[in-house]
Amino acid sequence: MRYDITSLDLFISVAEERNLTRTARIRHLAVSAVSKRITELEALIGSPLLIRNARGVDLTPAGQSLLFYARQVKQTIEQLDHELGDYASGVKGHIRIHAITSALSQFLPDDVSHFVSLYPQIKFDIEERVGSAVVRAVADGRADLGIIAAQTAPQGLETLAYRDDELTLVVPQGHPLAARTSVHFKEVLEHEFVGPHLESSMHTLLTAEAEKLGMALKLRIRISSFDCMCRMVSTGLGLAILPRTVINQYLRSHKLKAVTLDEPWARRSLLLVFKKYDTASPTLKTLIDHLNLHGE
Repeated sequence: MRYDITSLDLFISVAEERNLTRTARIRHLAVSAVSKRITELEALIGSPLLIRNARGVDLTPAGQSLLFYARQVKQTIEQLDHELGDYASGVKGHIRIHAITSALSQFLPDDVSHFVSLYPQIKFDIEERVGSAVVRAVADGRADLGIIAAQTAPQGLETLAYRDDELTLVVPQGHPLAARTSVHFKEVLEHEFVGPHLESSMHTLLTAEAEKLGMALKLRIRISSFDCMCRMVSTGLGLAILPRTVINQYLRSHKLKAVTLDEPWARRSLLLVFKKYDTASPTLKTLIDHLNLHGE
């Protein structure tokens, strides 16, 4: 079957408006022209797409199926136009990345900078999200690439190793635990925490590990920003567990102490997530390979 793109686009409008007359007015066409396009699609498919009624139209099962795939075709064409427009303007590709705070705060800025030095005509949209939101964005096509912690379920997406980070306890100078070089998680759970967002991979990990010990996190404050978490800890509002390379920059200025967490899970893996490597654009494949290799 050969589908006409204009007819598919017009069908989407009819399906959304549920009215041929209103669609014709919006698209600046005669109602007969709209009706003819729909009839041609029905003849091509061999099944009715619309059910006419007094108020307008409803979709048949075949119409529902066509609407789903027609929207996918439209989205693909729009992405094609956008990327080819980038080539015409001298920008060779456009990649959308959603990543958790740990990746953005530690590794991604330098890795993207190095990639851009090799491929200067590629542009990026980068957004910070919690792990579950990163997975949803990649699955829905709102992001081309995601970076999550291994504790976040990829929900059928493909994954590759990116980096490892070490989770460390952060306490104010003068706190009883500040004199320790290392500490077990069970000891830490006796204190109140400044914790991350409920949907974050960090919260999921800490909650799960606390439950294994038959204990619970005593969360006094939840906040997403690592910088703000360190500020809260420095004022004595609670303890925090954060990546070591992140907190190193705050230790002196915020009068904090980093204490090693003596737990095997304190060293965690960060993963690249994407739909399918084999069908990814050459630009995205190049970035995935770069990040996967750079992180090894």
